[in-house]
Parts: sequence; structure tokens; C-alpha cells
Amino acid sequence: MSGLPSAGTCPGRGEASDLKYPLGSKFREPLTEARFQQVFGDAEQDPQLLAEPRWSRLRRLWRRRASACSGPGAWRLLLARLPPLRWLPRYRWRAWLLGDAVAGVTVGIMHVPQGMAFALLTSVPPVVGLYTSFFPVLIYTLLGTGRHLSTGTFAVLSLMTGSAVERLVPEPLERNLSGIEKEQLDAQRVGAAAAVAFGSGALMLGMFALQLGVLATFLSEPVVKALTSGAALHVLVSQLPSLLGLPLPRQMGCFALFKTLAAVLTALPGSSPAELTISALSLALLVPVKELNVRFRDRLPTPIPGEIVMVLLASVLCFTSSLDTRYNVQIVGLLPGGFPQPLLPSLAELPRILVDSLPMAMVTFAVSASLASIYADKYNYTIDSNQELLAHGVSNLISSFFSCFPNSATLATTSLLVDAGGNTQLAGLFSCMVVLSVLLWLGPFFYYLPKAVLACINISSMRQMFFQMRELPQLWRISRVDFVRNGSLGSLYLGCVPCKAIPIPSICHSIFSWATPPQSLPLDPFPWQ
Repeated sequence: MSGLPSAGTCPGRGEASDLKYPLGSKFREPLTEARFQQVFGDAEQDPQLLAEPRWSRLRRLWRRRASACSGPGAWRLLLARLPPLRWLPRYRWRAWLLGDAVAGVTVGIMHVPQGMAFALLTSVPPVVGLYTSFFPVLIYTLLGTGRHLSTGTFAVLSLMTGSAVERLVPEPLERNLSGIEKEQLDAQRVGAAAAVAFGSGALMLGMFALQLGVLATFLSEPVVKALTSGAALHVLVSQLPSLLGLPLPRQMGCFALFKTLAAVLTALPGSSPAELTISALSLALLVPVKELNVRFRDRLPTPIPGEIVMVLLASVLCFTSSLDTRYNVQIVGLLPGGFPQPLLPSLAELPRILVDSLPMAMVTFAVSASLASIYADKYNYTIDSNQELLAHGVSNLISSFFSCFPNSATLATTSLLVDAGGNTQLAGLFSCMVVLSVLLWLGPFFYYLPKAVLACINISSMRQMFFQMRELPQLWRISRVDFVRNGSLGSLYLGCVPCKAIPIPSICHSIFSWATPPQSLPLDPFPWQ
């Protein structure tokens, strides 16, 4: 360190034999406290400052920092909080606009059936899924830093929200409700889901205020994969009643997966042949199309929209054959046109809502930050984890005023966005245009859509999460510790996803990660000896 004045050398090593130390190295003596004071001096503190009260000192420091806030400083803060001000002036219109438009329209087409399908997981009307596929996407486009991230409805959050909604607004024992009673029940459930989204957004804004984005450093791939793999099994089992046409109540509490599976096996003889046939035909179309999109990803200009094709075919078939009246097939019904009236969610049961909102905020941040980091590393740009907290917090908070349920980044639509050629957040605007056209004009075309098709879309969207389990043998060969983490976390999530214990596996994983020291090898300071 040549910057230190009068830095001497140790007489021992520098004067040793040249055969032992061929480079003739000279070593600076250690910089102790006494040596530091000798070289740089000891700055004496002002006695008047020491005698100043603590609160007066803090007030003086605050005034000094506030007075230092200049015009350039305010502009830098605005650039940090509104990312489009940074990337939009440098946008390559000729190179990127077509890719963003194609990717945005493709993802928007995917949002329409998937949003309605995930609304069934949330126990709210299908149109609420379209609201959740519009408002959060628009807000994240303005505030998010992930260029390739696609937000909207997510199966894990929908499943967790549905469990909370069923607990807060249970269905009456007499299941034969009139039209007015059904509308009142749906309105109460929509309010409960919106209140959970409000609480989740408020918690993430609190995390942003505390600058807790650093927690993204401790997120690892095994914990996210264990969460999504366990949730995929829950989605599969929870959709079995809709696939088979069984009017079964939703199971609550921990280990609801096994309770639902037992109820389905018990009521299996009473399944509907019409809905079972619709489900089989839908899966026979959706699964091969998914496989074709993956295998011929490089050859296809855009992925094949199997979901929207299946929705159109099923709607036409149900309309022409009158399946809803002849065979009692459950259909979507009328989708209200336009937007809902902005309304503050009911916060009368805020403590109970926060108990459900806390794990959802953690899952939202964990999944979104992990996906954003993966694609940021792949395409060589950086994200701001604290800004991601702000973006998802504001997205959930504001969208709750428009009857939306909790939302986050999604693995399926993010992969679809990248494969279709998306480059920036501008693709989100094109996605919103597609959903907006459905809300304003195209809603009546989905009146005869069977709900069994939506259940098949839910299951087929979990394809990538199911295939994550194939990585376990490779993980065993690489690290048996990570294999045990992944397997144990998957088992924990298998029982904890539908209840409030979702943070327990994440906390266990964090403690296990911090308690396990990384493998390291000592380096010889003098390798030439």
C-alpha cells in the first residue's frame, strides 16, 4: 500500500535468502492502531458536539441531509423509482419493438384463459382473474426492473388465497343457493380476496421501507423449486373435482391434499361422463401442444396458443350441443363488461387477513426475485431487489381496489415471454391491450366455456413444475446436501401450502443455509516455498 506515508519494511522476510524468496519481496509492517495514529494523527472531537443532546444532534444531521437534496439528487431518485425513465430513452425501436409486440400479444392471449382458470383456484368468479391479469401487469411495467419478467395470476398464490377465502367466507351448508344468494356469496369472496391482496401489498411496502431487498441474497434455487413442485401437486389434486364433475366442498387446513384425494376417491362413482370426456379431450390437446412448443422452440416463430384454441373449440362445442342444459355441464357464464368500480377492501378483520397476507408476501418476493435474478444474469443486466419490493407491493395494493387477488411473477408466462422474443417491460403494455379487449368487447364469447377446460389449463400450466423433479438425480450427484434440502422442503410444502405454515419451510431452509459453512480450501500464502 504505497499510499501510506513512511511505510517501513519488516527486516525478517525481505532480507532472507534469494533462493528461498526469489522475488525479493518487501513486506509492509502491520497497520496497528498506534501506527495509524502516528501516521494520520488523532482527530480530536469537538467538546461542544460531545455535550450536545442526542436528539438535537439527530435533528441537525437531518436538516443537513435535507438541505443537501438538490435538483440532480431528486432526479436520480425519480430515475430509481420510475425505471421507464432510464430504459425508454435508450429503447431500440427498430430492433426490439416487433419482438415486444409479438411477445406481449402472445402472453396476453395466454393470460385470458389462465386468468379465468386461476380464479377458480381462488374461489372467485372468472372475470376477477382477468382483472388480475390487467392491473398488476400495467403497474409492474411502470415500476419493475425485470425486463423479461411477466406478472399476473400465479397458481401457488391462487391456491393459498383460495384457502384463505374459503376460511373467511365459507360456503353455506345448503349448496342449492338462489341467484341472488350466489351473487352475494361471490361479492363477499371477492372482497376477502382483495383484502388479502391489500394486506400483502402493504407488507411488501413495509419491507421496501426497511430496505429488506437484501433478503434476495439468501434465496436459493432449491427452495423455490421445492415450493413450486409441492404447489403443482396441490393444484393437480384440487382440480380433480372439476375434471370429474364432482360437486365436492373444498378441504381446509393442513394436509388438505390428502383429504381432497380421499373425498374424490369416495365420490368417484358419481362423476359426470360429459365433463370427464371434455377433460380428457382437453388434456389430449393441451399436453402435446406444450411439448411441441418446448421441442421446436427455435423453429417456431411464436409458440402455438393451445389454450386459446382449446377455449374456442370447447365454447363452440358446448353452444352447439347445449351441453350445459342437456348434461348439466358447468360453464363460465356471463363475464361483466368493463372495469369494476374502485372500492377500498373491507379491513374489518385486518389481523386475520395479515396472518394470511404475510406468507403470500414472502412467496411473492421469493418467486419474483428469483425469476428476475435468473433472467438478469442470463441477459447481462442488473435488477434492484428493493425496487422489486416496491413494484410488487404497489401492484398488489392498488390492484386490490379493483377487486384483484394477490399476484406475482409467473414461471410459465415469463418463459413464454422470453421464447416469443420479448426484450423489455414494454411487452407488458401489449399484453394489457389483449386483456383489455376481452374485458370491453370479447367477454360474451366465453359464456359457454366449460369450467372443466379451465381446470385442464391449470393442470397443463404446471408441466414445467412437475418436470423439475427430474433434476433430483443430478442434484444428488452434485450435492447430497442440496438434494436433502430439496426433498425435505418439498415434503414440508406438501403439507403446508394450503395453510398458514408456509413460512416454516423457508425459515428452516434459511437457518440450514446459514448454519452450513461453505466448503473451502486454505491457500498457501507462499506457494513458492
